[in-house]
Amino acid sequence: MYNKASSFCCLLEKLNFDFWPLKITVLSVAHKKRSDSSDDCCSLNTTAGDKNCNGGLPVLHFLVTEMSDLHQLFLYLRGVITNAGGAVKVQTLPGQENYPAVNANGIQSQVLSRWASSFSVTAGTKSTALEAVGRSVSTARPSTGKRPKKTIDKKAGNKDCKADIAFLIDGSYNIGQRRFNLQKNFVGKVAVMLGIGTEGPHVGVVQASEHPKIEFYLKNFTAAKEVLFAIKELGFRGGNSNTGKALKYTAQKFFSLENGARKGIPKIIVVFLDGWPSDDLEEAGIVAREFGVNVFIVSVAKPTTEELGMVQDIGFVDKAVCRSNGFFSYQMPTWFGTTKYVKPLVQKLCSHEQMLCSKTCYNSVNIAFLIDGSSSVGESNFRLVLEFVSNVAKAFEISDIGSKVAAVQFTYDQRTEFGFTDYMTKEKVLSAIRNIRYMSGGTATGDAISFTTRNVFGPVKDGPNKNFLIVLTDGQSYDDVRPPAAAAQKAGITVFSVGVAWAPLDDLKDMASEPRESHTFFTREFTGLEQMIPDIIRGICRDFLDSRQ
Repeated sequence: MYNKASSFCCLLEKLNFDFWPLKITVLSVAHKKRSDSSDDCCSLNTTAGDKNCNGGLPVLHFLVTEMSDLHQLFLYLRGVITNAGGAVKVQTLPGQENYPAVNANGIQSQVLSRWASSFSVTAGTKSTALEAVGRSVSTARPSTGKRPKKTIDKKAGNKDCKADIAFLIDGSYNIGQRRFNLQKNFVGKVAVMLGIGTEGPHVGVVQASEHPKIEFYLKNFTAAKEVLFAIKELGFRGGNSNTGKALKYTAQKFFSLENGARKGIPKIIVVFLDGWPSDDLEEAGIVAREFGVNVFIVSVAKPTTEELGMVQDIGFVDKAVCRSNGFFSYQMPTWFGTTKYVKPLVQKLCSHEQMLCSKTCYNSVNIAFLIDGSSSVGESNFRLVLEFVSNVAKAFEISDIGSKVAAVQFTYDQRTEFGFTDYMTKEKVLSAIRNIRYMSGGTATGDAISFTTRNVFGPVKDGPNKNFLIVLTDGQSYDDVRPPAAAAQKAGITVFSVGVAWAPLDDLKDMASEPRESHTFFTREFTGLEQMIPDIIRGICRDFLDSRQ
C-alpha cells in the first residue's frame, strides 16, 4: 500500500530488476475529473487502450532505460497512486518491439526497437498486497546504501555490440577549431558508451580535410580510456572538407586484417559532417557498399536555403549511406548540448541486424535454381517445388548490391525463367517464382546444367558474390550429368543436388560439390522438401564462410 507515487518509485528502485530497458504499463485508478488539467486523466498521453474520463482506466506506457528515469516516472504515477493511497500490483510481461516516441506530461520518450522485458502496474483492491513478479535480485538496498550494479568485464567490453567502427571526423575549415573540439567531445562520449573492449566494439579515427589522415587504427586501442585520450589529443588540420575522398579512402584502406579488422564483424564508417561536403559522395558510397561497409552520416547544421546553391548534390546523404531508409542518417542541429544524441546513435551502431551492407552469406551470394519440369513431376507437385524455391530465397537479402536469385526450368529443353539481374528486390523475385508455368516433357539434366552455367552464371562470373546452383529433379537424366557438373564446379559454382521420388542417388552425388554427402539431399515425397530448407541454407552459409578463410 503506497500513499504517494514517490513512495512507489522508491519501491521500484528497491526491486532492482536486472534487465534494462524496461517498459512500464500503468492502468490508472478511476478518479474524479478536476479542474487542474495535470490531474485530469484526459490530459494524459496514452499509447495503448482506451481512456475514459468518466471512471475509465487510461493506459500509459513508460520506457525506463536506467534507474535515473524513475524520477521522471513520478509524473506519470500521480494518476495511479493518489494521495488517498491504494494497493498496486507489479507483474513482469514479455518484451516487445517497435515502441514509438511519445510526449506526455512534458516528458519526451525515445523510440525503442526492442526491449528484453516489461512490467505492468495496476490498481488493486484494499486486500491486495503489493506483488512483484520478475527477476528481482533483492527488495532491500545493500548496507552500503548503493544499488548493486551489473558486473561488466571492462577488458572484454560490450559483447552484445560487436562492430569495427571508423569515426570519420570533419577537420576542415568548415567546422573550425572551436566546433572541432566539440566534435571530439561528442565522439569521445559515443566511444565510451559503446563499451569498447577486446570482445566488444573496436574503433579508430580518420580525419577528413584537404587529404584524409588515419589518426589511429582499430588495432591500436581496445580500452575506452585509451581511445578517449587518443581522441582528445587529435589536432585540427584545416583545409577543404573533401569528405567523399576521405570516405572512399577509409573504405578501401582502413578495414584490413593487418589494421585490426575482424572476420565476421560488421564494418561501419560514421561520417561527421559540419554543413556540406566540398566533393562528391555518391562514388564513395558505392565503393563503401562494394567493400561491405555500412556508412552512417551524422550531419550537423544543415545548409541554409541561401547556402544550398553551394552544395553540389543536395541528396548527398542518401547517396552515401548504406541504405536510404532513414536508419543510416542522423541529424543534430548544433554541436552544443549533444549529450542527448549519444545514446540513440550508439543504439543504431549496435543494431547488428540492421547492418545490411556487411558481407554475409545472406547478402553476398548468387543462387540459381535449376527446376525439373518433366512430365513425371505433375502440376501439383510442381507447385510444391516452387514453394520450396520461394522459402529458400526468402532467407536471403536480395538487392542490387546484395544477394541475387535466378531460375531455370528444364525438360529436354531449357527455359530461363529469370536471370540474376532481372529482379532486384525480394518481393519481385518471389512474385516471379509464383508465376513460373509448368513445362512438362522429358529429363535432360546434364544439358540443363551446361545451359545454366553458360547463360545464367556467365554474365556474373567476375562479380563479388559467391555462386551457388541448386538442382531439383525427380528422376533419371537421359544424358550424362558428370561432365557438365564438373565444368560448373570448375567455374566456381557450388552445386547442391536435391532429389525426389525416383531420382537416382548416384546421379545426385555425381552432380553435387565436395564433400558430396553434405551437398546431396533426397526425399521420397515432394512434401518432404520443406524439411530440407534449413539444412540447405546452413550449407550455403557454411560454404560461403569457408570460401572467405
